[in-house]
Amino acid sequence: MAAAASSALHAVGAVASAKPRSAAPAVARRRSVRVAAAAKGGPGSSGRGRMVARSAVAAKADEAAAAAGSKSGGHELLLFEALREALIEEMNLDPTVCVIGEDVGHYGGSYKVTKGLAEMFGDLRVLDTPIAENSFTGMGVGAAMKGLRPVVEGMNMGFLLLAYNQISNNCGMLHYTSGGQFKIPIVIRGPGGVGRQLGAEHSQRLESYFQSIPGLQMVACSTPYNAKGLMKAAIRSENPVVLFEHVLLYNLKEKIPDEEYICCLEEAEMVRPGEHVTILTYSRMRYHVMQAAKTLVNKGYDPEVIDIRSLKPFDLHTIGNSIKKTHRVLIVEECMRTGGIGASLRSAIIDNFWDYLDAPIMCLSSQDVPTPYASTLEDATVVQPAQIVAAVEQICQ
Repeated sequence: MAAAASSALHAVGAVASAKPRSAAPAVARRRSVRVAAAAKGGPGSSGRGRMVARSAVAAKADEAAAAAGSKSGGHELLLFEALREALIEEMNLDPTVCVIGEDVGHYGGSYKVTKGLAEMFGDLRVLDTPIAENSFTGMGVGAAMKGLRPVVEGMNMGFLLLAYNQISNNCGMLHYTSGGQFKIPIVIRGPGGVGRQLGAEHSQRLESYFQSIPGLQMVACSTPYNAKGLMKAAIRSENPVVLFEHVLLYNLKEKIPDEEYICCLEEAEMVRPGEHVTILTYSRMRYHVMQAAKTLVNKGYDPEVIDIRSLKPFDLHTIGNSIKKTHRVLIVEECMRTGGIGASLRSAIIDNFWDYLDAPIMCLSSQDVPTPYASTLEDATVVQPAQIVAAVEQICQ
């Protein structure tokens, strides 16, 4: 179904040339030209563009330089606007990039990430679909097999459970089961997490569902800066990438660089250096942790906070270096406790850094219950800053 459904979308690639040709070699040629132009310092090229034209991996020095530049120059964007800017830049750069999903076109997406894109790029490259997640995700997989770079939006991440077969059996496995004949450069993204009284079905955290799928990468954005950088990296990646966005973070504002930059898909972010305990977190919980960190500093503790960002694979280099320094670990997540990201991360730490631990690893996760609608009960199901403070005090006794 996926390959057959891609035929309609493949017309997008034909816009670039009037001559009939195979999509995959054309994509390679276009990307090679972009590499060559960047290497020569041609129009639109930059040091960062030269480094990442073929790859989704950026050097630490480049990312640090871009972050430093954002403090002096740059422009302010909300997180959803940063995602939108990344899409526009990549769609301008590469005519094979397209967007597929419910209401992504003239409505602009449920959270306005794709606002105005249909007017800029046309209805074929910004394709509104029926309410049929399994069908349009399969269409996206087929489009990727034929040489396009689709960005599939789930109006809510919980709805993508309807496309679990396409994401697992197709996205994750086709490169292997085809003997390497096909690559699946697809991005699957959308809002998730516990919101403001959105109820159980609209408060899903699907990280735990998708983490066991072979061949799939997963990242979670938490700031406008890394939202844009991760989106661009995911689009350029040759692998299928799931980008998790939290529904409560879309209106975060931050100054980001004017020049092009990209974030590494496999790299964690050091949010706050410290000496006493390593706190590993991601997405919305980053802000609960930083709120707790202020209290902990006043109490005499010096926590090191790392936003792991890459949920699969884990950046064990950054995590391990921190553990070797602090010898104590607290994991804070919004995912469910049973089978969640925290459980996998704790297992990886035990396997790799057991000898460096001076205390048991603690993991604070959401309760294993459907998210209640009532706001007081909803808050009770997820980790709060006071719990983080208490956990650090216990670990550091």
